[in-house]
Amino acid sequence: MFVNNKEKGDKQVMASAKQTKEKPLEKLTAKELREIAFGIPEISGVHGMNKSELIQEIKKAKGIEDKKEKTKNASVRDLKAKINELKKKRDEAIEIKDLIKVSILRRRISKLKKKTRRAEL
Repeated sequence: MFVNNKEKGDKQVMASAKQTKEKPLEKLTAKELREIAFGIPEISGVHGMNKSELIQEIKKAKGIEDKKEKTKNASVRDLKAKINELKKKRDEAIEIKDLIKVSILRRRISKLKKKTRRAEL
């Protein structure tokens, strides 16, 4: 089969366009985000950050603003800290055999766990 140079050149141009086209930060993996963050001198502590923190820091360093303002949800770390506090209170309630308080705390813990699962990046 004969392929002329024009068609071959078009394929190369399309391939290079795909390579230069950047993916949105949210679609990149944490490893890829860390590589980007290493190239930005303002960001420190890259290895200790999770994906959402990396995205925020990269956007702040590059001056990118989020288009959509999301409702303020507590971060996953904050929610897990609250869950741990409630678990301690639940254990205390179990020791004093306050079954009503135990069931209330159990429901609160369950709701917070659901929020952590739904929490966005």
